[in-house]
Amino acid sequence: MHTSSPPAVIVIGSINTDMVIKTTALPVPGQTVMGGKFFMSPGGKGGNQAVAAARHGAQVKMIANVGQDMFGDESIQRLQEEGIDCSLIGRDFIQPSGIALISVNEAGENQIVVAPGANDTLSAAHIDEAIQQIPDFSVVLMQLEIPLETVVHAVMRVAAKNCRVILDPAPAQHLPDALLAAIYLITPNETEAEQLTGITIDSEAAARAAALSLLARGVHNVALTLGANGVLLANANTQEIIPAPQVVAVDSTAAGDCFNGSLAAALARGYELRKAVRFGCRSAAISVTRLGAQDSMPLAHELG
Repeated sequence: MHTSSPPAVIVIGSINTDMVIKTTALPVPGQTVMGGKFFMSPGGKGGNQAVAAARHGAQVKMIANVGQDMFGDESIQRLQEEGIDCSLIGRDFIQPSGIALISVNEAGENQIVVAPGANDTLSAAHIDEAIQQIPDFSVVLMQLEIPLETVVHAVMRVAAKNCRVILDPAPAQHLPDALLAAIYLITPNETEAEQLTGITIDSEAAARAAALSLLARGVHNVALTLGANGVLLANANTQEIIPAPQVVAVDSTAAGDCFNGSLAAALARGYELRKAVRFGCRSAAISVTRLGAQDSMPLAHELG
């Protein structure tokens, strides 16, 4: 059993700047709609998840890549203000920092287009440089807004250090079985689960079938997020729906990131998986009642 300092949360992934417009209705192709409030917010799935984990008291180290521009400067400053170790964030002299254009309607639904920029140049070489600074037994949290070959390389390297890898498979894409077999926990939403398994998630039974399909491909645990219906937690021993607190959603942007980062922090704190998933659900429910990505992440005291 690992008994020294508490396990760290290592987030390997994307950093973006979100440019957000609130609107009554999301446009259809070819349509221009007049929006309301505009604001910019630090984002990127990696950055968001790092902030969520840090706000719940985790010792967070971020491995990422940003441009040599004002967006990169501001992103790093913001993460440092959250107490996140940014010493392993690279600066790309050619690619700009990542940008996300986000439209959010009155129901809290969103449309997002991402220009990845420097996120696309986070390479296996970056991981190899950073690997000595990743403590054994860490919780490692990853997403798919960086190159898949970098994700695969990182998972294989940290697996050798007895780290538990949580993979948020977003944006959805095909994943090799060798990668899935090295993952402690995968956290797809319904769309991502459909992409990974070919099963249309139109019922609880379908969600259970998709989770079983992922387990059969080697993943140790599946937490299939079902929005307001909670999370289906599945592994070799159990399949259960963990309900989500009922709230009035204002902005669902980064709710999944909040869930993942909060869950990772709970695991690092020593929670068993079921309790950590429940904690992630509670945290994400608070986040959707607020505007923005990182700005919406709750603080530890808000969950008691």
